[in-house]
Amino acid sequence: MARPTVLFLCTGNSCRSQMAEGFARSLKSSEIEAYSAGVERHGLNPDAVRVMAEAGVDISGQSSKTVDELPSLRFDYVVTLCGHASENCPFFPGATKRLHVGFDDPPSLAKNAKNEEERLAPYRTVRDAIRRFVEAMPGNLQTGNRQ
Repeated sequence: MARPTVLFLCTGNSCRSQMAEGFARSLKSSEIEAYSAGVERHGLNPDAVRVMAEAGVDISGQSSKTVDELPSLRFDYVVTLCGHASENCPFFPGATKRLHVGFDDPPSLAKNAKNEEERLAPYRTVRDAIRRFVEAMPGNLQTGNRQ
């Protein structure tokens, strides 16, 4: 049986969707084929790369891209990870199932941090929540539950 194709979508494809793709490729590559993109392209967030490395997942080779820059694939699932992406999600033809599983935006939460540890804390919190979501895949794609 073919693995379902999953697109993780957020605003800039810099942090949350990159984390989700990284965990999916690392933890679930035999069960799903994962991609990520943004409604816009903001560049790969270095703090996201750092906290993912702490979790044993190297996303430094991934790149920030828009949906238009993806290979022409039919996605079985499009998972929006933020409200902006959900509201601005492009149309995907065919039987693509779209679900929204929102996660906080680490850069927004970290913007008033007074030191590095404070700055990285929200990245770690969101990283761990995304990991739990990905670990429950593909079963949770049917329900949209975060677990």
